[in-house]
Amino acid sequence: MSDRVSGRVAIVGVAESDRIGQVPDKSAIQLHAEAACNALEEAGLGLSDVDGMFTAGFSTPEVAEYLGIVPRHTDNTSVGGSSFVIHVGHAATAIASGLCSVALITHGESGRSRVGMRSITQQPNSIQGQYEAPWGMPSPVGAYALACTRHMHQYGTRKEQLAEIAVATRKWAAMNPKAYMREPLTVDDVLNSRLICWPFNLLDCCLVTDAGGAVVLTSLERARDLKAKPVRVLGFGESHDHQLISQMPDLTAGPARHSGRRAFDMAGVGRTDVDVAEIYDSFTYTVLLTLEDLGFCEKGQGGEFVSGQRTAPGGPFPVNTHGGGLSYTHPGMYGIFAVIEGTRQLRHDYVGTPRQVDNARIGLVHGTGGVLSATGTIILARD
Repeated sequence: MSDRVSGRVAIVGVAESDRIGQVPDKSAIQLHAEAACNALEEAGLGLSDVDGMFTAGFSTPEVAEYLGIVPRHTDNTSVGGSSFVIHVGHAATAIASGLCSVALITHGESGRSRVGMRSITQQPNSIQGQYEAPWGMPSPVGAYALACTRHMHQYGTRKEQLAEIAVATRKWAAMNPKAYMREPLTVDDVLNSRLICWPFNLLDCCLVTDAGGAVVLTSLERARDLKAKPVRVLGFGESHDHQLISQMPDLTAGPARHSGRRAFDMAGVGRTDVDVAEIYDSFTYTVLLTLEDLGFCEKGQGGEFVSGQRTAPGGPFPVNTHGGGLSYTHPGMYGIFAVIEGTRQLRHDYVGTPRQVDNARIGLVHGTGGVLSATGTIILARD
């Protein structure tokens, strides 16, 4: 099956909602719709061309009805922020299998303004509400902090190294006019920001914003006749190994080990072939752990890997070139925005600016959902 899919499906349109950040006059489903229409327009397609719908959070029938689409294939896989990265693999498989010809992945959240959003109150009869919350586990920040603390104890990872990630990400955001936070940032600024849940300070944590995003895929053959330069889907993988953080098999190693290996194997490329990486950054630690789990450095060496601003503009390993969830946008489930930026880098949309990664041909996009619970990894290539 992988031979029938790898490199034969392409991303042909990506877009955000008209505005992101704080959008109090638009509901979540309106943000969905804006992004969807913008992405289809970029591709040179219309709503009537879409016959495959992929959503998370909001149901596919709900979004399809709002957009006036009657799809013949739907996928509502919902595993937190990694959902939309996983959807790329699912969409590629569906297209290659003939289940649909044009796939639309769409997402919208009014995470900051809460317009048209359901309650996010932790229910006491939920699994987490019964088995962790009563004992003082504030999720998700407490869960990520617990895992990070174990990594610090086991490998000597330091808060200063985590802060390097926030600083590098802010440098990328400074070049993105859409980024919510663009002001210069130093390691000391991160360390001196308000403590949220040790070892995380405020600037170790992602934003809470309003935003919509969408991605359009079709066969490579059809893609080459459309408006936008296609970006091929070479490989993908997904994995999850727990729901509750207390059940994570190893607090210092997540399911990215498996989703990453599968994506690289399918793509037929190696870690050294990757020119740019867009990695889910709900917290600074999420990036550090992911870099280790994906095999870009040895386990326990993530802190050293990110030190010296290696992931910043001008560094040898560009990560989160739009500012990520830490500085660009994070409405609640962020993964679709990583796919959007990875696509733009490989199309060379930023040529002539320092934001463009030179000669970027292979890109990695990785999503993390839940409390380090579920991961999706995709390998993309410039056509």
